[in-house]
Amino acid sequence: MSSLSKVLVLVLLVSATSAFAAEPALRICANSKNLPWSNRRGQGFENHLAAMMARDLRMKLSYFWSPRGKAFFTRTLGTGVCDVVMGTPVGMPGVITTHAYYTSSYAFLSLRSRHLDIASFDDPRLRTLRVGVQTPGDDDGSLPPVNALVSRGIVHNLVGFSLFGDPGHKDPSARLVEAVIDRKVDIAVVWGPMAGYLARDSPVPLRVTPVLSDVRNPSLPMSFAIGIGLRPNEQVLRRRLNAELARRRPAIQRLLVAYGIPQVSLPPPVREGN
Repeated sequence: MSSLSKVLVLVLLVSATSAFAAEPALRICANSKNLPWSNRRGQGFENHLAAMMARDLRMKLSYFWSPRGKAFFTRTLGTGVCDVVMGTPVGMPGVITTHAYYTSSYAFLSLRSRHLDIASFDDPRLRTLRVGVQTPGDDDGSLPPVNALVSRGIVHNLVGFSLFGDPGHKDPSARLVEAVIDRKVDIAVVWGPMAGYLARDSPVPLRVTPVLSDVRNPSLPMSFAIGIGLRPNEQVLRRRLNAELARRRPAIQRLLVAYGIPQVSLPPPVREGN
């Protein structure tokens, strides 16, 4: 190879490397074992949504894996190891979020064969049944369903399961649903996406009944709008993601339905700048 040819090859290699290095990245922080949302194999619906956003925005998709739990956002967005957290409640303090791409609620989950048909925290049977609930652990307080039950004096028959589960388990957060299937609890109050997803493929039929509110305490939220979380200074990326979420809304809806995610109707997207 002539000296000129070697120089040309070197120039091409340097140019290609520089182009690759300059490719903008959509850096996601996510849990590696958290179906139906995400896992390392990209099987969660948030994996698919992130891939859709990256492809549309012509960005390279990359992940920083970290288990959900206490100080998750501090460990991730706060340290700059990623720019985006999928599945962030709209209005969460300390971050900004895109418009919601779905809204879901907690749900009562039971075996269909039990014919419990419980749809309210005021159902008297909840005082005697073994009721499985999700708990965040540490000193993070109680989740809304636990508050609703405890306010009615329903305490001693509650069976707590970690919201984040056993890290050694294949699907850590699925333990509560498995407890319903295995009859370790009679009924559970589960975050809707987890309930709907696992009920879809359950070996035994399950009944999922959304809980939209607590009639005794209307200010206690049971449903949450979910968007994409970013650092407060990422306004440009937020606008780009909002535009894609609006454009891709039909495809996102099909994705959620395919995963069995129970939904509360979304309000129309707010015009950017309002």
